[in-house]
Order: sequence, then C-alpha cells, then structure tokens
Amino acid sequence: MSLERILAILVKEFKQVFRDPRMKTIIFITPLVQVLIFGYAANRDINYVPTAILDRDNTVESRELLRRFTFSKYFIPEYYISTEREQNDVLNKGKASVVIHIDRGFGRNLEAGKDAAVQFAFDGTDSNTAMIIMGYANTIVSGFQRDVLKNQAQAKGWTGDFPEVDLHDRAWFNGNLVTRDYYLPGVIAMIVTMMSLLLTSMAIVKEKEIGTMEQLIVSPLRPLELILGKLLPFAVIALVQVALITVLGVLWFKVPLRGNLFLLLFSTCIYLFTTLGIGLFISTISSTQQEAEMSMFLFYMPTVLLSGFAYPIACMPKAIQWFTFGNPLRYFMVVTRSIFLKGVGMDVLWRQLVPLFVIGLVVISLSVFRFRKSLS
Repeated sequence: MSLERILAILVKEFKQVFRDPRMKTIIFITPLVQVLIFGYAANRDINYVPTAILDRDNTVESRELLRRFTFSKYFIPEYYISTEREQNDVLNKGKASVVIHIDRGFGRNLEAGKDAAVQFAFDGTDSNTAMIIMGYANTIVSGFQRDVLKNQAQAKGWTGDFPEVDLHDRAWFNGNLVTRDYYLPGVIAMIVTMMSLLLTSMAIVKEKEIGTMEQLIVSPLRPLELILGKLLPFAVIALVQVALITVLGVLWFKVPLRGNLFLLLFSTCIYLFTTLGIGLFISTISSTQQEAEMSMFLFYMPTVLLSGFAYPIACMPKAIQWFTFGNPLRYFMVVTRSIFLKGVGMDVLWRQLVPLFVIGLVVISLSVFRFRKSLS
C-alpha cells in the first residue's frame, strides 16, 4: 500500500468536492440550516397556552381559581365565552388550546365542603403537549385545593399549623429542562450520519456516471488504496462539521459542553466506520446518484426514528427495542448527549463505544469486500 497514491486520490477528491457547487452547498449550508432550525424551532418548552374561559358560576371561588390560571406564565386568556357552542367553536378552529369551564354551584359546593368539578377541555391532537399542559393545570388546581382546605380548617377553629408536603425537585444535567440543550447534541449525530452517508454514496456513484471509475480500476491503484482515498476526505469533512456545529451550539445557543471535545471527535471517528461503510455499500448497489440518494434516505429515516432522538427507546415495544441494538446511531446519540450534558468520560462511555466499534468494524469489512468484488 502506497501512501503517495492514497494522498493523490485524497487530494483529487477534495478538489472534486470543492469544485462542485452542489457539494459545497450540501457540506456547508445544509448543516448550518439544520442546526438553526432545531435550535430555534425544535422546542417543546410550553410557555404560551392560548386559553378560553367559560365561567358560569362567577363567584369569589371561581374567580380565584381563574386568577391563578391567568396569572401564571402559561395560560393566556384570549377569549371569554358564555356557551358550550362557543367552547366547541374555539377548539375546532384552533383559536384556543384550552377551555376552562366552571359550572354553576362551584363556589357553593366548596363552601359546603362538597366536591366541586372543573372541566378542563383541551386540544389533544399533540398528546405530548397535552400532557405537559395537564401537568401545569394539575399543579395550579392542587395549590388552590390546598388553600381551600386550609381556609375551611381555620373557619372550623383549627389553630395549629396546617400540615403540608413540600416537594423539592432537582433535575440533574439539564437543570432548567431546556429542550434545546437536549436536542442539539442529537442533531450533531444526525448531521454526521446524513452527511457521511450522502457524500460517500454519491461521490463514488458519480465516478460510474461520468465514466472515470474504469480509469481508476485500470490505474496502478490497489482496491484498498482507492477505498481509503475515497473515504478519508469525507471523514475529515465530517469531523470539521462536528467541530463547527459544536462551536455554534456552545457559543450561539449556549448549550453546555461539560465533557471533552477530543473524546467527542474520537467517538465520531469510531462512528464514521459505520456510516462510511454503509455509504460505500450503497454505492456498490447503485447505478446513478439519484438511486444512491434514495437508498440513503431509505436507510436514514428508520435509523433516526429508532435512535432515541425524539422518541424514548424504553417506550417502544420489546421487539423493536431489541432491534435497536443493531442501530449504531442509538449508541452515538447516547455518547453525544452524555458528553455535552453529563460531562462523563471513557470510564462510562466505553459501554457505548465498544458495541459501536464492533458494528462499525463488521459493516466496513462487508462494504469493503463488496466494493472490491464489484471492482473485480
């Protein structure tokens, strides 16, 4: 194996990549757009809930409960309605996400020590958002209920302190529970996956389309030298992208980087074994760049869905959970989030890096074998 021949292919690949305007757009613009979109738009923190109020009781008690809702930073009163028909209308047309409906007798029942009902009608189209809103509402109602019980006890002559349970919560690693801090490290894993797959598969197929693959085959290059010369430029590009996205996330979006940057780059190198190998395999079974691009996305989408990026793996069916153990993005997703948010080192991450390395070694070996067979 000659390092000089490998270097010649590597230089040729870099020149070919940066000469193509489409490739430059894919390499530099696409990752930047993805980071900005996820950084600003992919936010599940609920800070504004458009609310409609239907108060048929109109007593001191009902107004006090509504005051607690409207004085919170979440429930913003947009509509004051008077009929159930209007309630259905604001929900159907999406004017309000929540309708707080208090019927007559609410205050009278509380004064009599009886149960009092409040209807909390909400748009359940997005189940995750609905559960978050319900959590906010339950907290407000629980506080109101505690104060009502305290007032009733004092009215009956209770002179002692009213017992309370004071819950002190503490979130580790992401103290403010900021969605952006959770998503952006995963975006790095997704971008590395997509870029390395796309660039590798399309660049090699392009040689077939323009007819230069035959020239490379008859050249003095050995198959292994050709493979290394083809894959190394995209590995370098992927590492540069990781560094740039990390800098953007830390400096612009203020995502904490508590771990070691070099450990992140080292883990990326291990992960690239898999993605570059898969891209190489796709190139051997594709005849055109369009076919390679379609094959890449056919692999990419299930990989992301089963990685734990948006949906917890623990909530998936058992059969699917076992299937995810063969998904390399699953391990790399844990690595990136652990380095950013937890700041852990190799003593913890080796449990993810070892299976990731094994999968990568198997994939790159099969892909190289397939590629060398197609060359012969």
